[in-house]
Amino acid sequence: MLSLFTRAFRVPDLRKKMLFTLGIIVLFRIGQIMPAPGVDVVSVRECLGGARGGVMDMLQLFSGGAMLKLSVFALGIMPYITASILVQLLTTLIPRLEALRKQGQSGQARITQYTRYLTVGLATLNATVIVALARNGTLMSGCAKPLLHSTSLLAVVVVVVTMVAGTCVVMWFGELITDRGIGNGMSILIFTQVVAVFPSYLSTIYLRSPVALVVMLVAGVVLVATVVFVEQAQRRIPVTYARRLVGRRMYGGTSTYIPLKVNQAGIVPVIFASSLLALPSMAAPMLGDSFGGWIQRYLVAGDHPLYMTVYTLLIVGFTYFYVSITFNPVEVADNMRKYGGFVPGIRPGRPTAQYLAYVLSRLTAPGAAYLGALSLIPLLAFAVLKDPSTQANFPFGGSTVLIMVSVGLDTVKQIEAQLQQRNYEALLR
Repeated sequence: MLSLFTRAFRVPDLRKKMLFTLGIIVLFRIGQIMPAPGVDVVSVRECLGGARGGVMDMLQLFSGGAMLKLSVFALGIMPYITASILVQLLTTLIPRLEALRKQGQSGQARITQYTRYLTVGLATLNATVIVALARNGTLMSGCAKPLLHSTSLLAVVVVVVTMVAGTCVVMWFGELITDRGIGNGMSILIFTQVVAVFPSYLSTIYLRSPVALVVMLVAGVVLVATVVFVEQAQRRIPVTYARRLVGRRMYGGTSTYIPLKVNQAGIVPVIFASSLLALPSMAAPMLGDSFGGWIQRYLVAGDHPLYMTVYTLLIVGFTYFYVSITFNPVEVADNMRKYGGFVPGIRPGRPTAQYLAYVLSRLTAPGAAYLGALSLIPLLAFAVLKDPSTQANFPFGGSTVLIMVSVGLDTVKQIEAQLQQRNYEALLR
């Protein structure tokens, strides 16, 4: 991998893209560290130690540790990711969006614009809830200090507007990286958020027990190798295209395959399940002592079997749902028949669609179980060790490793593709 980046850095065009991406990442991290106007930085630092719990730790992870700090980029990339998932789900339910998706680039541009509008709405909702909890003193458990210098309406509105504007800037950063940098911008930013908290996690573990750090690093290497193996695993369905005469030319007669990954859904089900579980935890302080206390005890801490069961079921359910809307066997079978393709031993049309659906369901089952098992690793470690710092400082959680591996593999593949393209251009010259 180091040799790949060295060769890429020698190419002027790729070097500019890599440096541009690095510059955007630096600006993104500065915005995550910079506090929003009106936030009492001293009180926030003193109260951060009391914020513990499965959902809070997950939100801290996906925001790069910026959410509870009430920084300018406190919401990070999560509102955009949630909006993208919702729009993708609605595309299969709303005929208008489905028609736009089939229009090509122009329709995709309209869908992207709708995603931006929804991102602003979700960011406004999230920022309002977070600032309201900070204003009431219930954002961080066990902290009675005021987190805002002023609790007036104007001061609260300024903080909310700042966070929403920060989300818009983060969304713009992601699009800039996609257009002018290396890799997918949104994936690079969420990768940055996850990796940003690693040094503090490792240093905390080292101060508590150097032996535990060594054991955790060895376990992390094994876990990363396992994730890489599963992420690269795929079922290749052979497809043969019949020879056909178009004008005076003969086309077809080739064999290819349809790659179906074991983890076809990626990290989307984990993110969506975490976002859903975050809603009751944020609403718990406003629901009174009885119902709110029940939510805090069973759906926030992360060590209760009910929380683990609900979390796992949400991940498995969203995995099946997301795969069903992103891969349409009927549409794939129709496109194959249109161009003269068929699966050997399977009749074109409806039998091919049924065969693809059968294979996809058989692959989704281990993929969903794999995602659920990965996401439960930090929760099980916290429940077994009975150490409150375990869950908050467990750097090799399933979602963490999955994000790092998937984004890293995708970025490396894009760099290799661009290097190969330039090598071919040099040969043509």
